[in-house]
Amino acid sequence: MREIVMDTETTGFEPSEGHRLVEIGGVELVNHMPTGRTYHQYINPERDMPEEAFNVHGLSADFLRPQPKFNEIADGFVEFFTGATLVIHNAAFDMKFLNFELEKSGRPKLENKVIDTLAIARRRFPGSPASLDALCRRFGIDNSSRTLHGALLDSEILAEVYLELMGGRQPDLVLGGAGSSRNRGSVDSQWRPRPRPAPLPSRLSPDEAAAHAKLVEKLGEAAIWARYDS
Repeated sequence: MREIVMDTETTGFEPSEGHRLVEIGGVELVNHMPTGRTYHQYINPERDMPEEAFNVHGLSADFLRPQPKFNEIADGFVEFFTGATLVIHNAAFDMKFLNFELEKSGRPKLENKVIDTLAIARRRFPGSPASLDALCRRFGIDNSSRTLHGALLDSEILAEVYLELMGGRQPDLVLGGAGSSRNRGSVDSQWRPRPRPAPLPSRLSPDEAAAHAKLVEKLGEAAIWARYDS
């Protein structure tokens, strides 16, 4: 059973509004075990980078301008992903961008089976936070490198979350093992998550941060989120 746990980064929320893919990452699993093969590609979106999107993933228009356009990497992308079950967090978002880019390049839409880990998490833990960060806290998965979103980093983290959602990680799970594909659009098997150059700045003013700290101190162990941090 071949699965690819994947993630994308984009310039915005809707391809119908002119937004495009800027990064694709994927981690291959066979029978729920990592093979070491990964896919990673930055993409020139042929447009500017909105500040809101830059604040999420840190990919600037200047950085992306020399990267290949989607049409130039589409064949390699299709080759790597064909036949695999795709494991995606909030799959509808990524799939609409992937299929938009494929259609725009004159290629058919993806017909892969898709597993949405967001839907699985919401079924397993109704009423609880189901973001990737929240699930990392629930399962004790280290996501300290995730100061900004990154498609390959998020794919590796999601692979660990997915295996927990499916019943627990294998004791010898090591993402990024031997056997990595070295074709264009893939990365070395020794790739490991690295911290981003600079963390996101706080969006709270000093007054708001002080007020929040007072609230947390007042609530203490009675805070509702305390039950999820353990």
